[in-house]
Amino acid sequence: MIFILYFALALLVILFSVKCADYVDLLDKKTHISGAFIGGIVLAAVTSLPELFTSLSSIFVVDNPELIIGNVLGSNVFNLAVFGTLIAFTSVHFSRSGVSTSHLATLICSVAAYLGCAFAVWTGIGTLPGINLNIISILIIVVYVISFRFLSGSDSETDESVDCKLTVRQIIFRFILMAIGLVVASIFITWATDQIAVKLNLNASLAGALFLGIATSLPELTSSIALVRKRNYNAMIGNIIGSNMFNFTILSVADLLSWKESIYIGSSQTNLMLIFGVAASAATAVILLLKRPKKEERYPRPWIYLVLSVIVVLCYLAFLILSV
Repeated sequence: MIFILYFALALLVILFSVKCADYVDLLDKKTHISGAFIGGIVLAAVTSLPELFTSLSSIFVVDNPELIIGNVLGSNVFNLAVFGTLIAFTSVHFSRSGVSTSHLATLICSVAAYLGCAFAVWTGIGTLPGINLNIISILIIVVYVISFRFLSGSDSETDESVDCKLTVRQIIFRFILMAIGLVVASIFITWATDQIAVKLNLNASLAGALFLGIATSLPELTSSIALVRKRNYNAMIGNIIGSNMFNFTILSVADLLSWKESIYIGSSQTNLMLIFGVAASAATAVILLLKRPKKEERYPRPWIYLVLSVIVVLCYLAFLILSV
């Protein structure tokens, strides 16, 4: 029954997240917000709500902070695997698409957060006396603000309009309702994951990476597939990379709220997520570096993107294989 409940909650997370993404997209078109900003900041924050509230639930509901780092790092590796899979299947179209240069800057910020997290986990130092807060958590917030400035400075690619009878106020109201539903489903899916970990005798960080990490990454998966079907790679990349950067800030918030122990807990699974997360990010960075402006007549061959995207996916598969 606990597995049935888990999958039912995962379905609710998908449904609520898709509706949230739809309303955010409507706001994008009605208010003419830039595509890079709406994908990398607004949509990324919306689809990362499950990671945020499942992490908070790990502290206040099930009292298992070790789930948090597995949830965040597992979600990030899974998100990059989604990116790699989508690029692999549409490499021809992707090779001729336009991508904002701000995404590469955000990805570099994400790698910096990975390295900071690895430092905290592998050394076990950096906790400030008196407040039980690791200095890495503060640095992650600084890096996120820097990435925010890159995306907010991106220009809008199009002035696309949409035929929608809803007013901006009505869209915001419906968006809030869907977000509340997403939060409630996220809290319950955290409890279900904790029960599954107990029944299967799984390491908490592994359970967080597999069950929480995948379930809370379903919004990114669903919205990214929809964007690729529309050939909107710019928004898709912003959603994936922006979500990963936002997820790292969840570690900072959780570290601030977790008074009993540090959330930077080391384990073999955590080490694997850090190593393969950095490797997948490096391959993604090469993909973005190869992108050329739309006006360029020559593009890198599609097979180059295919090979690099397969490497990204293999990083996630290697993590799964070595974790069992």
